[in-house]
Amino acid sequence: MRCLLVPVFACSLVAASAAAQDHQHQNHQHHHDTAGDALGTVSFATTCRADVKDAFERGIALLHSFGYDEARDAFKGVAERDPACGIAHWGVAMTYYHPLWAPPTPDELAAGRAAAERAAAAGAKSDRERGYIEAIGAFFSGADTPYAARAKAYTAAMERVASANPADDEAQIFFALALLGTASPNDTTYAQQKRAAAIMNPMVARLPQHPGILHYTIHAFDVPALAPLALDAARSYAKVAPASPHALHMPSHIFTRLGLWKECIESNRDSAEAARAQASKHPGAASFNELHALDYLAYAYLQLGDDESARQAVDRVEQATQFDEANVAAAYAAAAAPARYALERRDWKAAAALRIAPVLQPLERLTYVRGVTYFANAIGAARSGDAGAARAAVAELGKLHAVLAKAPPAGPYDWAGQVESMHLAAQGWTAFAEGRKDEAVARLTKAAEKEELVGKHPVTPGSVLPARELLGDLLLELDRPADALAAYERSLEDAPKRLNTLAGAVQAAQGAGDRERARRYAAELAALCGDCTRPEAQRAKTVAGAL
Repeated sequence: MRCLLVPVFACSLVAASAAAQDHQHQNHQHHHDTAGDALGTVSFATTCRADVKDAFERGIALLHSFGYDEARDAFKGVAERDPACGIAHWGVAMTYYHPLWAPPTPDELAAGRAAAERAAAAGAKSDRERGYIEAIGAFFSGADTPYAARAKAYTAAMERVASANPADDEAQIFFALALLGTASPNDTTYAQQKRAAAIMNPMVARLPQHPGILHYTIHAFDVPALAPLALDAARSYAKVAPASPHALHMPSHIFTRLGLWKECIESNRDSAEAARAQASKHPGAASFNELHALDYLAYAYLQLGDDESARQAVDRVEQATQFDEANVAAAYAAAAAPARYALERRDWKAAAALRIAPVLQPLERLTYVRGVTYFANAIGAARSGDAGAARAAVAELGKLHAVLAKAPPAGPYDWAGQVESMHLAAQGWTAFAEGRKDEAVARLTKAAEKEELVGKHPVTPGSVLPARELLGDLLLELDRPADALAAYERSLEDAPKRLNTLAGAVQAAQGAGDRERARRYAAELAALCGDCTRPEAQRAKTVAGAL
């Protein structure tokens, strides 16, 4: 383990991980680890009736694992049993604010505002509870307030609550989450992520089973430079809250960042199964948690060259005709999983033929999700020699980017920048298909720079195809192996142990006459996918044997 950037916090997680495993089945503090309902340990004092305490804290535990539907039911149940419990209505309102996913839809905004108003009307018997209620009221106030202003107002209010109540662990944890939800997507110093981690640091050893601390630690360090610091949290979270599909999935964010594909597969298999069971209350609808896990699962299988298992995961995604929650996690998986399957396997004609899934047709507000399909169309068409179809797909991407560039930001992530990167990459390969080689290199270089600046959204395990990898592929086509090798190696810094990037690095190193690098990357690829049938892996074995 590397304890470099936030050493005290990261190393504290080692002790916390051991403590979480030692105490996993014990019943201490106020928590919700009854059989089949293990959600971790939380303690949230209120002035409500004593007989609703357990139900309220179960709602808090669900909220910390983003189980918004189930948390909402729990808080509503508390409010029904204790109508004077204003903080229960606060809990309902909190389920409509998901700071790390996407802004509330208009319907969610209205429902959240109504719950916040009920919380304020019911009132509270302590200044602390009033602070929580006022904070969520600040988020939902004003019908036309932009999302960024809402999130900023909530964060400022939660900072006041945390400052006024230094002994209140929950106030500190919710403030840390607010910081993560308002972190600048282009800040490569990760200042707010580190601040959030520093707030939680003193609580790690004392609260080893708190789902929020483990969950938000993973989010805080879900960037290439910091991911090793969250490995212990990742390996603890699923054990602490195994009843939550999201808690079972969340460790795979770190496993993916580090190229730990087998652990990623295990995590998402468990999450998909739990989500499918939990979704039984929505007959006929696919669970967004399951689809999210399946997209990560397909991605991991593809990196091991297990295309058959990847196909099975994608098939399950494509069977969805409606979602239990029509949110970005569900929509993105529906678009990305089929695109990944075609593009990662270099099935360019299949990628060119993809169409926007019927289940996505009603979700036009999620403009950026549609860009995934057009990106696959453009790359697939350009690389299979159909420049006309590539130009048409590039034009569609351009329209989407224009819409996003003019619209208010859809949450803390720069979706406009992400679509711009896809648009530039698609333009690059289309230029190459039309013989404009210099333009192709320039466009793909800009695409890679933009993608690296924007980073990835938590909704996806990685780029549908990394722009820097695509640049390496182009440079190989142009017989520039040394430059291609540099591109592949830069891509591996952000996305280690990617099968296609490693395969490209082998070919580029061999072409550049760098036997040592060719041998090293060939050995790494063979270890990753030694018995798979991908042509890239077979070539790597040949290279390894010849060097």
